[in-house]
Amino acid sequence: MGNENRGLVAGVRHPRGVYLLPNLLTTGAMFGGFYAIVAAMNGRFTAAAIAVFIAMVLDGLDGRVARMTNTQSAFGAEYDSLSDMVSFGLAPALVMYQWALVHLHDLGWFWAKAGWLAAFIYTASAALRLARFNTQVGTQDKRFFQGLPSPSAAAVMMGTVWMWEQFSVDGRTLMIPALVITLVSGGLMVSGFSYYSFKDIDLRKRVPFVSVIAVLSLFVLIALWPSIVLYSLFVLYTLSGPLHFAWRRWRKLRQRRAQPE
Repeated sequence: MGNENRGLVAGVRHPRGVYLLPNLLTTGAMFGGFYAIVAAMNGRFTAAAIAVFIAMVLDGLDGRVARMTNTQSAFGAEYDSLSDMVSFGLAPALVMYQWALVHLHDLGWFWAKAGWLAAFIYTASAALRLARFNTQVGTQDKRFFQGLPSPSAAAVMMGTVWMWEQFSVDGRTLMIPALVITLVSGGLMVSGFSYYSFKDIDLRKRVPFVSVIAVLSLFVLIALWPSIVLYSLFVLYTLSGPLHFAWRRWRKLRQRRAQPE
C-alpha cells in the first residue's frame, strides 16, 4: 500500500519526473548567478557581471522553451523563482558589495554598516518582488509588471560594474554612487511603478522592413560596445517606470484643469 500511495495526495497522482530541457536552462541560469559570486570573491568582477547577463538570457529562454514544447509545470515555475533569487537577488548584491560597497568602511563604522545593509536591502527587495509576482500570476495585466523586474534590476547593478571595469575605474572610486544605485534598484523592485513586459509582442506577425534594420543595428552596437549599450538600455528601461507614472499624473492633472467647473 505504501508504494501504491507514494506520489498520491488527496487521490491525485503527481508526475514523478521533471521536464529536462526547460529545467536545464533554469539550472544554467542559477549556475550563472553562483559563478558570479565565486568570481567576485576572486576579484574577477567583469566575469561576474557577464555571468549574470548570461543568466538573464537563459532565464528568458526557459519559460519560452517550456511554452513552445508544452512542458510547463508547477515544479518548473517554483524552480525558476528560486533560480531568479540566486541569479538576480543574491548574486548582484554580493558582487556589488565586493566591488564597491565593501570599501565604505574607509569612511567609518556607519558607512561600513550602510554598505552591507544596502546589499541586504537589495536582496530582500528581490525576494519580495518575486513573492509578489508569484501571488499575482493570473490576476495582473500581462502587458505590465508591477515594480522593476529583478533581472532588469540585476542588469543595472551588473552593468554598472561591467562598464566601469571596462574603463579601468575600480569600485572604491564609485562606492557612494554604487550605494545609491543599490538602494534605488531595490526600491524600484518593490515599488508600484508599471513596467512594460513586452509579452504582447507577436514574433510571428509581419513587421515593416525598417524594424529588421533597427534590430540588426542594435545587435551591431551591442557587439561593438556590449557593456555600454546594455547598461544604457536597462537604465532607460528602469527610468521608464517613474517617467510613465509622472506622465500619467500630469495627463490626469491636465484633464482636471480642462474640465469646466
